[in-house]
Amino acid sequence: MSARPKVTLSVQGMSCASCVGRVERGLAAVDGIGDVSVNLATESAQFTAAPGGTAAAVEKLEQLGYPARSRTVSLNIQSMSCASCVGRVDKALNAVPGVLSVSVNLASETASVSYAEGATTVQDLLKASADAGYPASVAEAGATQDRSERKEEEARDLSRKMLVAGAFALPVFLIEMGGHAIPALHHLIASTVGQQASWVLQFVLTTIVLAGPGRIFYLKGIPALLKGAPDMNSLVAVGTGAAYLYSVVATFMPELLPSGVRAVYFEAAAVIVVLILLGRFLEARAKGRTGEAIRKLMGLQVKTARVLRDNETLEVPIDSLGLGDIVVVRPGERIAVDGEVMDGSSHVDESMITGEPLPVVKSAGSAVTGGTVNGAGGFRFKATRVGANTTLSQIIRMVEEAQGAKLPIQGLVDRITLWFVPAVMTAAVLTVLAWLIAGPDPALTLALVAGVSVLIIACPCAMGLATPTSIMVGTGRAAEMGVLFRKGDALQQLAETGTVALDKTGTVTQGRPELTDLVLADGFDRDFVLSRIAAVEVLSEHPVGEAIARAAVNEGVERLEAEGFTSVTGHGVGGTVEGLRILVGADRLMEREGLSTEAFAEKETELAKRGRTVLYAAVDGRVAALIGVADPVKPSSRAAIAALHDQGLKVAMITGDKRETAEAIAAETGIDTVIAGVLPDGKVAALKALQGEGSRIAFVGDGINDAPALAYADVGIAIGTGTDVAIESADVVLMSGDLRGVVNAFEVSRRTMRNIRENLFWAFAYNTALIPVAAGVLYPAFGVLLSPVLAAGAMALSSVFVLTNALRLRRIAPAMDETETRGTVSADAPAMLAE
Repeated sequence: MSARPKVTLSVQGMSCASCVGRVERGLAAVDGIGDVSVNLATESAQFTAAPGGTAAAVEKLEQLGYPARSRTVSLNIQSMSCASCVGRVDKALNAVPGVLSVSVNLASETASVSYAEGATTVQDLLKASADAGYPASVAEAGATQDRSERKEEEARDLSRKMLVAGAFALPVFLIEMGGHAIPALHHLIASTVGQQASWVLQFVLTTIVLAGPGRIFYLKGIPALLKGAPDMNSLVAVGTGAAYLYSVVATFMPELLPSGVRAVYFEAAAVIVVLILLGRFLEARAKGRTGEAIRKLMGLQVKTARVLRDNETLEVPIDSLGLGDIVVVRPGERIAVDGEVMDGSSHVDESMITGEPLPVVKSAGSAVTGGTVNGAGGFRFKATRVGANTTLSQIIRMVEEAQGAKLPIQGLVDRITLWFVPAVMTAAVLTVLAWLIAGPDPALTLALVAGVSVLIIACPCAMGLATPTSIMVGTGRAAEMGVLFRKGDALQQLAETGTVALDKTGTVTQGRPELTDLVLADGFDRDFVLSRIAAVEVLSEHPVGEAIARAAVNEGVERLEAEGFTSVTGHGVGGTVEGLRILVGADRLMEREGLSTEAFAEKETELAKRGRTVLYAAVDGRVAALIGVADPVKPSSRAAIAALHDQGLKVAMITGDKRETAEAIAAETGIDTVIAGVLPDGKVAALKALQGEGSRIAFVGDGINDAPALAYADVGIAIGTGTDVAIESADVVLMSGDLRGVVNAFEVSRRTMRNIRENLFWAFAYNTALIPVAAGVLYPAFGVLLSPVLAAGAMALSSVFVLTNALRLRRIAPAMDETETRGTVSADAPAMLAE
């Protein structure tokens, strides 16, 4: 029994000896972990681990509050040709001690590997992949562009090989198959060059095809077969090799075969190579087009920028820009990086980022986003995000990560295809034996034809491409529509969602409330009350506080300063103004302070029914005013909620407002369920209540207090005008500032999942139906035996069909386009994505 490998993890958060003790005891209690040694000075934990023990140790450290440092690396994987290759690369990488998760993508020919720092290295991962027969390299920045160029070069190379193979295979095909189809041609060949010379000529031409363009199948397939891990290349190598060797024996050693079965199948071996090269050529071209969305995004990145340095304007490469550089933008130019306008003004087209068609006014203090296009004006801005931190770079990275994701549905496919090729080779052997035992004469010839056909037709390429190609195209199209899938599995989960829960402020409504009512108690003056509550609210970051402060400025009341500002989450704010204690908040704040609001009860109900958010103001222990604030519903919200209903979804709204206010908004927009009076920390409980009804929940929000709910929901969807914290907690990010993006996200999800199911159905149905036909089940009844040439053509077409079907997703139209009722969108929307 081999010794368990020694693993070293880098541990975060240890600050004293007691931390060391907790980590040691925790790790020692994990099954499969032994010889634990924790070092505070090096912040590391060393132990021996059984298979799977490292992942369990990492999980235990997370539970203890001392997480292990981990990294994720993207690898370019060579030589993957089918789904069984994916399974072997996945298995090889997962076997490396310290690897936490692996996601291998056949369509992009990449692997994303998460591993514990200290437990393994990138070099170990590269070696493991190479040892499995799949050389790997680290994918650098711009890997998508590199992959695209690589696929284009691969397509050109395959095109050359296919044309060379076709040129030599065509005479073989015409001589042999033409002779069978046209008796006169057969007699002409026999009476002129003779059958033997004809076979020798076919041997020479076929040898050139197999040794030249076709040798790739043997160089990769035979070693894989000898390792006991056959792949698609192995199937082609064995199939064409069998037809070729049988034909060589028939040509040069005919005495070894009974006279009744002396025939050659050079044309099958040669044409199979041509057809498979054709299939791979079409596949490479289609794979190159699956990354078109990211290439378009990359095309938005400028190469140079004009920078003001030492009072001179210099044109410098974009990579040399630094934070704080002053960039000069001229009319019609594309903006280089994210920044803040210092002087000048213009209109900027941000449609490629936000999806909004109308240009946005930019002046001093406005945020600008790299990749957007300046209009007729000119301005200078200070670079605030450069390189990989720009909004556009982060969007590209999000899309790349989503495209490389492995959906839950892929797990079953991988398990099947890992064993599929060995099963096919077994089926081919059994087919040959069955024909030799029970087949009619010439049994040996029929056995060879059937066996080769089974090997060729059963390639699992289509199964391996079914899911990742649809994901790549679907998420890319979603990005073009302003929907960014931060986590790939959200693509599948959205399609399985039954209820959409919406935060109110900034999601259903504009998120910019306005003061509409100020009902005063007896003895209080409007200017007196408004000036004092504004002095407190100006210190608050809540949108309602901003509305009150704006109203005070607009009305020109006296500007006062507040002291001792306090904020009670979900209740309200307080402070001292000119010696008077001022409180502003919900009725629950007044109740907590022992103040009666009974005098305003009737008016409060009236305002709430009109959709107002109702607050109270207290001055020095007396309720002084009832405040009505309205947050206008976004013009697009009603149409978007109707579109969600059309997709069969229920829509709920979660808000801290009173029920009367929430019901008024729900009636205006068509929302089904209202959960009102919810404190920020109660949104998760509200989602749990909705989940209790038995359906998956998607939560849509945009604020800091939405982050826990976004993280808890089955799918968290962040409005792009929201905060960085909310977006980091989300599975999906919407670049537009309203609910149209939610509708489009569901549309893309459902169309993509339907496309994946179509691909999987046809890939599995193809193999299920045609393997028995290739084996000869139709021969006893109809005398039909599938030609290996037709099998090769069908195999190539199956992969091309799957890729072509996936590429249809590029034509997904937005469920709600920009011409439909729109809400207003903040000019700062894209900037919220980066940080």
